[in-house]
Amino acid sequence: MKNKTIIITGGSSGIGKACAEIFGAHGANIVISGRNESTLIETTRYLKQKNISAHYVVSDISIESDAQKLINETINTFKKIDVLINNAGISMRAMFEEVDLSVIKKVMDINFYGTVYATKYALPHILQTQGSIVGISSIAGKKGLPARTGYCASKFAMHGFLESLRIELLKKNVHVLLACPGFTASNIRNHALAKDGTPQGESPLDEGKIMPAEEVARHIYKAVKKRKREIVLTNQGKLTVCLNKFFPAFMDLMVYRHFAKEKDSPVRP
Repeated sequence: MKNKTIIITGGSSGIGKACAEIFGAHGANIVISGRNESTLIETTRYLKQKNISAHYVVSDISIESDAQKLINETINTFKKIDVLINNAGISMRAMFEEVDLSVIKKVMDINFYGTVYATKYALPHILQTQGSIVGISSIAGKKGLPARTGYCASKFAMHGFLESLRIELLKKNVHVLLACPGFTASNIRNHALAKDGTPQGESPLDEGKIMPAEEVARHIYKAVKKRKREIVLTNQGKLTVCLNKFFPAFMDLMVYRHFAKEKDSPVRP
């Protein structure tokens, strides 16, 4: 990764920040984007203290012109793009019959269209370097989860988009990776949208007992180096995907029961 240029959307915290650190530690030039400039400044300062070449761009990835700005500033700064990590994302937690449809749209705009916009403008440059396009998806991109209809829809859409793109680029030596973490310790659940579009606040999970973002980033780094097609993380995630192939009705029931046990769950036991 030495002297490669890596763009990470949503790069100021969680998996994005952890990816910035591990790719940067191996000699890459890092560009992180996000909507909160103060957080971006703080993360960029943190990376530079570790002698990582880092640059930030304030960008709302759900807006096409902002995605184009991110790519243009990266080219102006580092002259090329080797890896695009589509990490920016937001979740939700509400039953579909109760949710305001604006919540579904916001989740799709960030998670799916953000990936489409960034990839569209980065692709000509990645074709030149024969680099990598990464989608940070989720087990929710492989199995529907109750009270996460918009989130699952966005991740299923990401899968279809990037799998199709992989085939289009088959003869052009561009690598496409779908990374599917299970539950990961990050702030995504704190910012998950409730039925009225407000952040839910406290995470319903014990964040200390799930996979750290740094471990997820290590798996992503190795997968990009080896140009893997897909990775599925956590034992629970792998088991869910495997069992769902053979026993889908049974897994529907197991998933329902699991999410009904969450703290303040909108799913009724």
